[in-house]
Amino acid sequence: MGLEAVTIILLLLMFVVSTFLSVNIGILAFVTAFVLMSFTGTVTIDDIYASFPADLFILLFGVTYLFAVIQKNGTLDLITGWGLGMVKGNIGLIPWVIFFLGMVLTSIGTSAIAVASILAGIGFRIAYKQKINPLLIAIMIQAGCMAGSFSPLNIFGIIIKGVMNSEGLPFSEVALYMNTFAFYTFLALIAFVSLGGIRLYKESIPQPLGIINQPVYEESKNQPKPKVNIYNTLSIIGIVLLIIFVIGFDGDIGFAALSLGLLLACLTPKIQGEIFKIMPWSAIIMVSGIVTFIGIMEQVGAMILMQNLIGMIGNPVIASLIASYVGGIISAFASTTGFLAAIIPLGVPILSDPSISTMGVVSAISISASIVDLSPFSTVGALFLSNVQGMGERKFFIQLLATAGIFVLIGPFISWLIFVVIGGAF
Repeated sequence: MGLEAVTIILLLLMFVVSTFLSVNIGILAFVTAFVLMSFTGTVTIDDIYASFPADLFILLFGVTYLFAVIQKNGTLDLITGWGLGMVKGNIGLIPWVIFFLGMVLTSIGTSAIAVASILAGIGFRIAYKQKINPLLIAIMIQAGCMAGSFSPLNIFGIIIKGVMNSEGLPFSEVALYMNTFAFYTFLALIAFVSLGGIRLYKESIPQPLGIINQPVYEESKNQPKPKVNIYNTLSIIGIVLLIIFVIGFDGDIGFAALSLGLLLACLTPKIQGEIFKIMPWSAIIMVSGIVTFIGIMEQVGAMILMQNLIGMIGNPVIASLIASYVGGIISAFASTTGFLAAIIPLGVPILSDPSISTMGVVSAISISASIVDLSPFSTVGALFLSNVQGMGERKFFIQLLATAGIFVLIGPFISWLIFVVIGGAF
């Protein structure tokens, strides 16, 4: 067995081990690369360092640092409060406000896990008090977060852009964002109709739902509304300028976000100690490790071997469907972030085929890998289980697992049908 085949097996084993032992797959990838260097003599320490994605690391570090600062200075709570304050007593609007809050917050760069943790605490309390199906709230949170997670400012969008650029493949940030946004908005609509959303419009509550920091998120007469301070104002202005700089002038996202985050952090020195505590270091290490190991795989010829195997399928349309289902199944048990960093390079033969839409295939794979993120085996699903009220954890676990199973069965096929076969990509 050649070294290229060994690295493929090791990559698969890393996903398995990280799933069952809850070990960060990025650390596994770094250590495995070191072991290959130590025992094969083919891989050198210089090869490992050369494979480390310094540009991608700066992108991830810069964006997550900025939004950790914004989260700690209260701007994210303020934006969430504005959204919930729009409900005005109409229960039927609650799921949609939660959806759009998730979409907006992730679109501007906030981690989907961070947003899900905020909205889960709010959404499930409201669901319990207003007798809203908790599964509906779970799907609306997940769909909203995924609708914005492929924006040019979010970690998913950044990862895919970095991998596509490194492979020299054509890529459109706007197209990926619009395709995933449209799909998840449609998913939210289906969930809303099928899980009792229409019924909610016929009901009313005696008081409007409040903004933030309330035990049951109701606004009392004596509770003042949160005020916008100078830090919130500067944060919001900074986000707008960052979006313009990145999209309008093709600026470097990582260093721009890092610079803005540093400026805002200097204005609020008291939160400095808390910023790094809430950054998603696990995801940063995970992606850095996976991409480093893939770099080693490329050097020993493993990527060419796998690309040839995928190319042997012959029909790129069928190959893209298989890749989509692989994405859905693996992501239900493993990290979506890590998988996205691994699957795109393997799909180069499909993505390079001129007879098929590159952005259509990327969109289908991205949706397939992310639609199952409410699986109870994922971080987001675990957040839902820990926040649900008025329902037994075991019962809700079964509901989430069944929903994830349905999404695995139909999600990849529908996204493939729309974006690859029909060609509905932007």
